[in-house]
Amino acid sequence: MTSKKHSKSISLQHQAKSIIPGLTQLLSKRPDMFSTDVWPGYFSKAKGAKVWDLDGKEYLDMSISGIGANILGYAVDEVDNEVIANIRNGVSSSLNCPEDVALADKLLELHSWAEEVRYTRCGGEAMAVAIRIARAATGKDKIAFSGYHGWHDWYLSANVTSDSNLNDHLIPGLSPNGVPKALAGTALPFAFNDIDALEELVQKHGSELGAIVMEPMRNFRASSEYWQQVEAIAKRLNIPLIIDEISMGFRINCGGSHLALGINPDIAVFSKALANGFAMAAIIGKSKWMDAAQVSFISSTMWTERVGPTAALATINYYQNNKVHEHLAYIGKQIKQGWQQLADKHGLKIHISGIDALCHFNLEYDNFLTLKSFFIEQMLKQGVLATNMFYCMYAHKDEHVAQYLSAVDNAFASLANALEQPNVMAHIIPSTSGFKRLN
Repeated sequence: MTSKKHSKSISLQHQAKSIIPGLTQLLSKRPDMFSTDVWPGYFSKAKGAKVWDLDGKEYLDMSISGIGANILGYAVDEVDNEVIANIRNGVSSSLNCPEDVALADKLLELHSWAEEVRYTRCGGEAMAVAIRIARAATGKDKIAFSGYHGWHDWYLSANVTSDSNLNDHLIPGLSPNGVPKALAGTALPFAFNDIDALEELVQKHGSELGAIVMEPMRNFRASSEYWQQVEAIAKRLNIPLIIDEISMGFRINCGGSHLALGINPDIAVFSKALANGFAMAAIIGKSKWMDAAQVSFISSTMWTERVGPTAALATINYYQNNKVHEHLAYIGKQIKQGWQQLADKHGLKIHISGIDALCHFNLEYDNFLTLKSFFIEQMLKQGVLATNMFYCMYAHKDEHVAQYLSAVDNAFASLANALEQPNVMAHIIPSTSGFKRLN
C-alpha cells in the first residue's frame, strides 16, 4: 500500500531500488526493516528529536536515532558549530590536523589503561584494523569471537562453511558471498557468558588464535567472574582481548562501557556515538599490541580529515558537561516501564530487554513481524517514528516520552483489536528480519 502522505519518499525509494543495490548503504535503515511502502525512508531536515520527511511532514523520532550514532540528538549546535568553524579553516591539507592529537589525549584520559590510539571513519573498518593489529602482533590467523562485529571479510568468513554460524550473534542469515572461501575456519564463534564454550574452542584452536573479540554486553551483562576468566585465557595464550564498543560505548557512561562493567581489555574499538553522527572511529589499546600497526600497512587518506575528530572532541565535551549517560538511563527507564504498563493494559504478551539507553520489545506472537509493521504504521499516523527498538538521545525529554507513550497506548489498543480481527492487518507487509535480498 503506497501512502499519499509519503508520496515523494515512496517514489524515491522505488527509484533508489533500481540504481542503488539494496536501496541504502546500511541494512538497518532499509525501509523494509520497518514497514514497506509506508516508512518515510528519507529526511529533508533533522533537529533535536524531530525529523522532517521529503513532504515536509514532521515526526518525533523515538526509533533508532541514526542507528545509535546521534547520542546527543540531531544537529546539536555545540557540536555542529565546532565542525563548521573547522570546515571554514580547511577540512584537509598536506599536513595533519592537531585534533588527532587532542582526541587521542582525551580518549586516553577517559581510558587510563590504554596507551595508544589509531583512527578510521566507521565502525566496521575500525574492527578490521583491530583484527589486523592483533594478527600482526601475534603472527596468528584465527580469531575467537562473540557478538556482532560488522561486514568485513574477517567476520563474515565465519559463515563460509554455514550461513547460520552468525545467527546467534545479532543478525541471522548474513551472506558470505564474495568472502574468499580460503578464510573458512579463521573466525570462530562462541556463545556469550559461557566460559565452557570459549574453553572448548581454545582446546581445539588455542595455539592458532590471534585474538579474542567480544562485545561488552548487548541484552544482558555477564558476571565479573566470567570476564576474569576470559581475561585469564587471553593472558594464558598471550593474545589481546578486543572489546567492541561500537554499539555500547557512551551509552552507560562517558567512554567505554567496559569501564563500568569491570572488563580489562587490551584493545577497545569505538564509533557510532563517538561523534554524534559524524563519521569517526577509534581503536585504543596497550602499546604491546598497538605498536604492530607500524609493521603492517594500515593507511587511508580519508582517515586524516578534520571533521571526524573535531566532532568527537565536541561530543565528548558536551557529554561530560551534561552527564548525558544519566539522562539516557532516566528516559530509557520510562520507556521500558511504559511499554510494560501499556501492554498489560491492552492484554498484549510482551518481552522487554536491553539496557535503558538501548532497549527493545518483542510481542510474543507467531506473526510478530506483521504486528511490528502494523505498530509502525499506527505510530506514523500519529506523527511518531517508532519501531520495536528505542535508542535514547539526550534530546529526548519528558514531553517527548509523554507524547510517545500516548501514541503507543493508541497503537497497542489497535494491535489488541487486530489480534481479535486478523482481517484488519490483511494489507500489512511483514517487516524484514535479518539479511534478505531487497530486489
